[in-house]
Amino acid sequence: MTRVLSPVGGRAVGLAGVPDPVFAQAMVGPGTAIDPERGPGQALSPVDGKIVKLHPHAFVVVDAEGHGVLVHLGVDTVQLKGAGFQLLAAEGDQVVAGQPLVGWNPAEIEAGGRSPVTAVVALDAGADALSQVVESGAVERGAELFVWS
Repeated sequence: MTRVLSPVGGRAVGLAGVPDPVFAQAMVGPGTAIDPERGPGQALSPVDGKIVKLHPHAFVVVDAEGHGVLVHLGVDTVQLKGAGFQLLAAEGDQVVAGQPLVGWNPAEIEAGGRSPVTAVVALDAGADALSQVVESGAVERGAELFVWS
């Protein structure tokens, strides 16, 4: 059983709240999304594990059970080519849940015309694999978002 933590603080909006059909329709996998607090901050690792992919706008951490969790910071942020993001870790690093991995400012993302809504997705998981999914309400950075069994 994997407890997946929120990489950012803000308001839970569920995957349906992501203004991108690939995430909103859970094509990448089930999970939830956070409309982050505006202002400079850091995105945290959602689980203990190994960073298998690290881009400025997105990362995947795989835990000891082989569960890969994707965190995608904003929508269409790949187009920024890293501008506005600061990597605080490296691909291949072993990390702990709650460890800062990427620095960013959701207010700047929004000011640039993009949504800062952050998707947190359980890769290669069936929809029934997740429980206690937070779909609405205030969420603190590092709080539990869902349980993956």
